[in-house]
Amino acid sequence: MIIKIFPTGIFGENTYLVIDEETKDAIIIDGGSNFEIINDEIEKHNAVLKYILNTHGHFDHIIEEKDIQDRTGVPVYIHEDDKFLLQNLTVQTAALGIPDVLPPKDVITFNENSILKLGNKTIKIIHTPGHTQGSCCFLIDDNLFSGDTLFYGSVGRTDLAGGNFKQLQHSIVNILFQLNDNINVYPGHDAKTTIGYEKKYNSPFGSQR
Repeated sequence: MIIKIFPTGIFGENTYLVIDEETKDAIIIDGGSNFEIINDEIEKHNAVLKYILNTHGHFDHIIEEKDIQDRTGVPVYIHEDDKFLLQNLTVQTAALGIPDVLPPKDVITFNENSILKLGNKTIKIIHTPGHTQGSCCFLIDDNLFSGDTLFYGSVGRTDLAGGNFKQLQHSIVNILFQLNDNINVYPGHDAKTTIGYEKKYNSPFGSQR
């Protein structure tokens, strides 16, 4: 499996391109980056983009998705509890005084019982509410895409609409920290880490990002 990271924007959001080497199927996780750069990687690996998958509904992770969708026609997926955030991106941006972000169309919702595939691989959906009510992590083999739930040395903020710190603590301690220590963690911002490192050094009762 090929994983490419594209940090971008004033918030340093990480967009991920994930390619199944066997089938050449590709997905984008959190479409916040310029599609030109991502598309170069897709073409380099002779891959085919199948869909965009969102960890949650905050605008910085979705800012380029309408453009990507307009150019490729791929569907966009988000947890059912965060669809309203995606549909109301202009409300989010207005609160921060930044230009409007138009939402993508053809949005498909999922929940933790849905089945999503990347080529022949199954994507395990792990619902981790706290940062938002529909926040999710995605486990593909030994790689966890944690969105804004778990970071290197920190955890997601809960002072935005839909945030709940007790839920976030539960999601991290009782769900994510129960995973194998060797699982790689690819967060929505900042550097890659592992479950084992965060269990040892990161208290979900401490700093928020």
